[in-house]
Amino acid sequence: MKPIVKCQIIGILEDGPQSLSQQAIDYLKTADLLIGSPRFIDAVQGLLKDEVKKQDFTGKIMQVPNWVQTALEQNKQVVVLATGDPLCHGIGSFIVKKLGIENCNVLPNITMFQVAFSRLGLAWQAVKISSIHSNFEHGMRDLLSDCRTNDMIACYTSPQNSPVRIAKMLSCENMQDQFEMLIASRLTTDDEQLTGWLAIDEVITQPNPNLVILKRIKPIQNNTLFGLEDAEYMQRKPNKGLITKQEVRAVSLAKLQLRHNSIVWDIGAGSGSIGLEAAHLCPKGRVYAIEKNTADFEIILQNLAKSSLSNYHVEQGKAPDGLDAWENADAIFIGGSGGNLADLIELCLSRLNIGGTLVMNFVTIENLNVAIETLKQLKNVQWHFIQMQISRSKPILNMQRLEAENPVFIISASMTLV
Repeated sequence: MKPIVKCQIIGILEDGPQSLSQQAIDYLKTADLLIGSPRFIDAVQGLLKDEVKKQDFTGKIMQVPNWVQTALEQNKQVVVLATGDPLCHGIGSFIVKKLGIENCNVLPNITMFQVAFSRLGLAWQAVKISSIHSNFEHGMRDLLSDCRTNDMIACYTSPQNSPVRIAKMLSCENMQDQFEMLIASRLTTDDEQLTGWLAIDEVITQPNPNLVILKRIKPIQNNTLFGLEDAEYMQRKPNKGLITKQEVRAVSLAKLQLRHNSIVWDIGAGSGSIGLEAAHLCPKGRVYAIEKNTADFEIILQNLAKSSLSNYHVEQGKAPDGLDAWENADAIFIGGSGGNLADLIELCLSRLNIGGTLVMNFVTIENLNVAIETLKQLKNVQWHFIQMQISRSKPILNMQRLEAENPVFIISASMTLV
């Protein structure tokens, strides 16, 4: 039976043939079609047959599986060259997914981040590996979320998503004082460079190709995610404090059905407690908050400064002004409406992503009634509410008594698909 011809996906380093095993070299010598970047194709030129067809995949990654499939159907030997380990943020996983592992053979090399860490003498088993090599916008967002949740990140870059662009992103997110950056350029070549650890504002353009290592200056604090004591928050106190109380806060956050990447709105943010705790629970997501009261807005900024969060954005204003600039939400919390409750409910439900939840807290019967009547008139909406009555223990002489907090109504609503 004639053996099945497979696509050989071979990892190569910047020093070219010197980084290849004898098996990889043998595959290159018999290749009928060689696919890769110009620098790697040029590097192995001396190993190739005269009649080999060479295909540059720069800007044409999506076409590679079709090129490979066509050549395999013609019983041709195909080799794809990729940097380092083709299955680590490389083209290898894309080809295997499209063609199946039964039609592919992967020969991994060591990765460039392994080379970089060997130069530094640093263990890398706990390092978060990231890449912004081919994903211009969303790759930067993924890197930002990695920075929020890790102490050290190794990131593959590109000419478009450069170390300088990473530094600008960290500065825009007010994270420039949290990290140092090391840039490793042209590793394994005669002119390889490692910059040493730089402050974010010291980062300048470096030769390509390069990768970045980000090291947090102080390790991430093991903060409480939600349910902080009320006293942990700054709050305006004309009476007992304008804050969603701890117990109500915990239930409200549970009703929001948050995920690690949820986009959350907090309308009428008060002291910011709901939104700030949501930001802790959604490290790969983002929280947008708005508060009309000037004193409360300043208090939110103080609470934010204590939190070390970078995925929380707050504006001073009265909803719905400014909400059109926010991303559609997976979860929306309304703690205050400024008198526009009915319109606000309709707007929020229209801006929920599929499967999203709107949660509203009320302490007055009048606002509860407005919300219920509004929800009744809307089509394709599911909703329910609960009433919470919390009593907290208080000392009296050498005994304890219970002191009641104000009862709170919590409404949960979502859109149905029908």
